Amino acid sequence: MVRQTLFWHFLSFIEVLVSATIHISYGLVILSSAIATDITNLFTAVPEKSSKIVPILDCLQSIIKDPTKQSSTKDYTELGLNGSVLNRGSAKTPIVLVHGIFGFGKGKLGGISYWAGAEKMDDCVLIPDLGSLTSVYDRACELFYFLKGGTVDFGADHSCQFGHSRFGRTYTQGWYPDWDEDHPLHFVGHSSGVQVIRVLQQLLANKSFPGYEITNANWVLSVTSLSGSLNGTTRTYIEGIRPEDGRTLRKICLLQILRLGVLLYEWLDIPLLKRYYSFGFEHFNLARHQVGYIGLVKTLAGYTGPFKSGDWILPDLSIQSTIDTNHTLKTYPNTYYISYVTKSTRKLFGRTVPSSLTAIHPLLLLRTLQISWWHYPTNISPPYEGYRDEDWHDNDGALNTISMCYPRFPVEHPHCSLASLKDGDILKPGIWYYTHVEADHIFFIINRNRAGVQFDTLYNSIFQRCRKQMNRLEQKLACTHYCACHEMAYLKTRYSSI
Repeated sequence: MVRQTLFWHFLSFIEVLVSATIHISYGLVILSSAIATDITNLFTAVPEKSSKIVPILDCLQSIIKDPTKQSSTKDYTELGLNGSVLNRGSAKTPIVLVHGIFGFGKGKLGGISYWAGAEKMDDCVLIPDLGSLTSVYDRACELFYFLKGGTVDFGADHSCQFGHSRFGRTYTQGWYPDWDEDHPLHFVGHSSGVQVIRVLQQLLANKSFPGYEITNANWVLSVTSLSGSLNGTTRTYIEGIRPEDGRTLRKICLLQILRLGVLLYEWLDIPLLKRYYSFGFEHFNLARHQVGYIGLVKTLAGYTGPFKSGDWILPDLSIQSTIDTNHTLKTYPNTYYISYVTKSTRKLFGRTVPSSLTAIHPLLLLRTLQISWWHYPTNISPPYEGYRDEDWHDNDGALNTISMCYPRFPVEHPHCSLASLKDGDILKPGIWYYTHVEADHIFFIINRNRAGVQFDTLYNSIFQRCRKQMNRLEQKLACTHYCACHEMAYLKTRYSSI
């Protein structure tokens, strides 16, 4: 029995090393590609390309002059734009693209686009750069101030509970300062980005932002979920979140390696690297000039920081935590909801297996198989009544397919399959429409060539729905049509009896 236990511990250790090697290698490839592109641009004679490296050169000069001056009060307005600041004169309703975990906005990682260039398919798109590992709540707060402008306010109660500064990044100029009920926005979220949008809408409905007492849910015109984590994922448990509580980490797991790497990266606080990529934990004050060596030891030992308090993204994606969050989130009657559900598995001899060994990205292939075969521990209570492992086996390598359709735990929200709509049917607000796509979790981001024609088809459908089918005018026309039909039926009934 002891030998068997040691054997399984050994296999787990090997799996962690293999997973860490794959993920670190992929991350280094992305980072080195971005740096190589910028270096190439630096030595080219094309002015518009070489000008992109100027902020980095300025950053290097600032390090030489005073390496202790960091970015706690830095202006982040430059991050995440696709064009100029938008105002009421804009002919189109802006579309905001919200990245998922480990994501980044425009201006980070050189010329690499998280959305693989999809933002170029429409001329009124905003791409915020939010914390890649910060919690759903913190990112929702950042998103609000990115759009409206000002210093991010996480709220006194939340900041005190999780042990970080109340205020974060500063946007001296919001990218859509006129945002309100009469000038709402379309939002498109990938992966955890859709939960950020939903939490933001709830905060708007609750009037949670100091100084903005007129906010409401109608500020959000539509929510489009692309491989969205609407109900959590079992992958969090595979990576190291304990299924017993859905928040704390196992002692030996991939997330422990991630924790150590992130804390060292934040402590070193090298401005040049932060220009390329940031995890978003500035409000935890983890930099070396703020906490010194003693602070580093405390965070690495797990006494302080986001990984101690649980105020980061992975715990938010467990099934238990997502259910707790969904308790407070509503589907609003004046907002349109669309969900694109990705899946890269199939049934083989009664078992769920990856649908292809070549089409699935190498980063996700092993996880696709692990999620397909993962079982909730029998010695602890399941995350909700009626839980069945087989319901959660289909996946896209990161999220379970059941999680992406529509909010269904703890209660199902109104929903309808897009396939059930007939020609001429009008999309109705307040209903989650969903459709399935055969693809892995990152098929439609980072690398456009992987998806090919499907890439254009998908984003064209998203943008066209935002432009033509999901607007308040359509709501009014549908209402007018309904009232006219109702009145006609009433008149026919009345006069036919005379």
